[in-house]
Amino acid sequence: MIGMTNGASAVWQGQQATYFIEDKDDHIYNSLVKAIVEHRLLPGSKLPEEALAETFGVSRTGIRRVLQRLAAVQLVTQLPKRGAQVATPGQDEAAHVFQTRKMLECANLPQVIAHCSEDHLLAMEEIVAQEQQAHRDQDGAAAIRLSASFHVQLQAIAGNQVLTEMVSLLTLRSSLVIAVYGSPWQQGCRCHDHSDLLTLLRAKDSAALADHLSRHFDDIVANLQFDQGANEAPDFAHIFAATASRESL
Repeated sequence: MIGMTNGASAVWQGQQATYFIEDKDDHIYNSLVKAIVEHRLLPGSKLPEEALAETFGVSRTGIRRVLQRLAAVQLVTQLPKRGAQVATPGQDEAAHVFQTRKMLECANLPQVIAHCSEDHLLAMEEIVAQEQQAHRDQDGAAAIRLSASFHVQLQAIAGNQVLTEMVSLLTLRSSLVIAVYGSPWQQGCRCHDHSDLLTLLRAKDSAALADHLSRHFDDIVANLQFDQGANEAPDFAHIFAATASRESL
């Protein structure tokens, strides 16, 4: 099992990636990250301390700590006298996030292939199967989560914890990009691409795998739409009541 205890993490837990750290504010932090990743808290959504404190039953000081942590991983922006809101990446940042992912993830593929075992392949196939089911069920939140999990777990195979941590953080920022600029049908990645990537991984075809992954990122960027409108204010009580009843990542 690959694990990280400081900062964002990507841990082999059979099928899931987790981005979270151990701290007394974990429940709130994890709930907010999950809501952002799953597009239930959209970019630009205001995050007033008082409303969040009431929702989670904690002090504003506790909420402030969590918002500072989210700002540190660039999921939240904090402006003087304007408070906190979910980050809204600009067009250049959106393109750079995926360019960086393409460089990192493609460059690491030879190490992924070198360390890949049958157990890894079976776990990845399970992620793809669940992702395909999420698309059939039109479960956008699950599709987004599983799409990110596929990429993080693929890179985790190589055993480079530093790189895997970087990729896990970039998948969070990718979710923001897709929330702002994605097409209405764009829920994570196209799962048939992930199936094709697994076929090439099993064949240990490094060149074809890198080419396919590179085109995968290019296709995501090509489908972004840079003319999205503003979002309505979030209903925290509704969002986090649903979160509390579901399994955590």
